[in-house]
Amino acid sequence: MNHPITDVELIDFLRETLPEPRMIEIEQAIRGDIGLQERLEVLVAQQDSGADGIGAIWKRFRLSCPTRETLGSYLFNVLSPEESQFIELHLSITQCAYCLSNLEDLKLSQTQATDQSSPRRQRYFQSSVGRMPKK
Repeated sequence: MNHPITDVELIDFLRETLPEPRMIEIEQAIRGDIGLQERLEVLVAQQDSGADGIGAIWKRFRLSCPTRETLGSYLFNVLSPEESQFIELHLSITQCAYCLSNLEDLKLSQTQATDQSSPRRQRYFQSSVGRMPKK
C-alpha cells in the first residue's frame, strides 16, 4: 500500500467515489486488517446516526447531481446555456465520479447505437431503392 488510509478515504470508499485503483487497494487492505474493519464500522455507525453536516449530506445523497436524462440532454446539446454551464462546472470542478461515470456510459451507448444503426439504415435504403414513388 502506498500511503495510510484516512477516514476521509474510507468514507469515499463507502460512497464509491475514489479512483478504481485506490478502491481496490483499500478493499484488499480492509479484508486483511481487523483494525481497519473496526474503523470502517465506526464510520458507518456515525453516518447512520445522522451526525453528518449539511455538506456531507449534500454529497452523500448527490443533491447537486443532474439526472441521467439531463446528462443525456447535455450530450445532445439541447439544454439551456445555464443548465449546460452548471453541468460543465459540476463535472470539471467537483469531478463527481458518479456523474462522470454516467456521462461516459451515455457516450459509449450513443456510439454503440450509432455504429449498430448505420448498417441497418443502409439495408433499409438498399431494400427500398426503386420502390419509392417518383414525383
